[in-house]
Amino acid sequence: MATPRTLPPELREFDLSGLGFWTRPDAHRLEAFRRMREMEGAAFVPIAKLPFIASKPGFHALARHADVTEASRRPELFSSEPTANTLTEMPAWAGRFFGSMINMDDPRHAQIRRVVSRAFSPKILARAEEDLQRRAARIVDDMIAEGPRDFVAQAAARLPVEVICDLMGIPERHHGMVLNRTNVILGYSDPEYNGIKADERYMNGDPRRLDVLKGAVRLVRAGRDLSRLVKRLGEERRKRPGDDLISRLVNANDDGESLTAQETGSFFILLVTAGNETTRNAIAHALRLFTEFPEQRRLLAEDFEGRIAGAVEEIVRYSCPVIQFRRNVTRDCELNGIPLKKGDIAVLIYTSANRDESVFTDPDAFDITRSPNPHVGFGGPGPHYCLGAHLARREITVMLRELFTRLPDIRSEGEPDRLLSHFINGVKRMPYTFTPPVQDPS
Repeated sequence: MATPRTLPPELREFDLSGLGFWTRPDAHRLEAFRRMREMEGAAFVPIAKLPFIASKPGFHALARHADVTEASRRPELFSSEPTANTLTEMPAWAGRFFGSMINMDDPRHAQIRRVVSRAFSPKILARAEEDLQRRAARIVDDMIAEGPRDFVAQAAARLPVEVICDLMGIPERHHGMVLNRTNVILGYSDPEYNGIKADERYMNGDPRRLDVLKGAVRLVRAGRDLSRLVKRLGEERRKRPGDDLISRLVNANDDGESLTAQETGSFFILLVTAGNETTRNAIAHALRLFTEFPEQRRLLAEDFEGRIAGAVEEIVRYSCPVIQFRRNVTRDCELNGIPLKKGDIAVLIYTSANRDESVFTDPDAFDITRSPNPHVGFGGPGPHYCLGAHLARREITVMLRELFTRLPDIRSEGEPDRLLSHFINGVKRMPYTFTPPVQDPS
């Protein structure tokens, strides 16, 4: 284990492990990442000790694009086990629901990924493609009928959760519950979802024991509810298989591979959080970005079909819905001159890598014509690259096409209500406006 170090004096106001850092404006955080990229080696960020939850002294912040991509390519050195999506250690009570393939290495990771890749087979994606346009059109119909209130609730959050639930075969009556529990899981550090008062003690990383218990109970209940739903449906689909993903996962394929009830539940939680939240936030950030950068909106309008693919990549690079992931060092090694010890934690900061000046020209500019655009918004290269990236791109494309075609003056208004999280660059609510289209009297 490397000897814990404190942040250098010039970076002490940029404490990534404290929630206070994540309440600061984007410019403040991006400046912290810029300074980290300029450092020799990697900043070591201490982790506050939480009641009931084991943790290591801190983590090495990998802020440069080269470091993030290299670590992603070398899973034998930078392991996802025992956990990849928490800075602290994952307790056993959480692993039951959240111990998905994102926290596994090969060969188990490869086996699970092979089974769940059925979710993204050409047949499944073709069916989803046919349905995407109808769903996007219906969402905009409802927006026009209801009038503009909250863009996240009325548009950004609806499409991905409906698509994922349809792929899994989740009845529509459960969609609201799925979205609610997803918010709790990914909002585990946000007082709105964890029920903890956002006082100075909590924001400084020193929550009370009772607060930690309260947040843990809410988190486990959310995971339990989603897991129970899929387990119950899985039991039904074993008896009466259908043309949905749950049926494909719980019934053996030609190789005799299938998922257990717990694995199916964990995968669904992963799919609905990673697939729903990242796409939802990319769509929300897209409207905000095209409002803040009207010249880019005009460029897209001039040739939507010719420029939308590049626009989607730039939206994901610039907004980076997933901020960071953790890796666990398996043996003493060196990464691009950074000495690391077995047992160290390395955190891949995708937001920083996507603004690396050595890779992106004028990285703080939002430019939908940017090419090449080797962003890591869907993760770095390697076995954990986002399995649903293609579907996410299609969802963003179809939703923006429907919005900008039918509501050409739609725009965000004011500041969005941001999720308090060091993991997800989330938007909880966002006011917006548009001019209702003139109805055809015929």
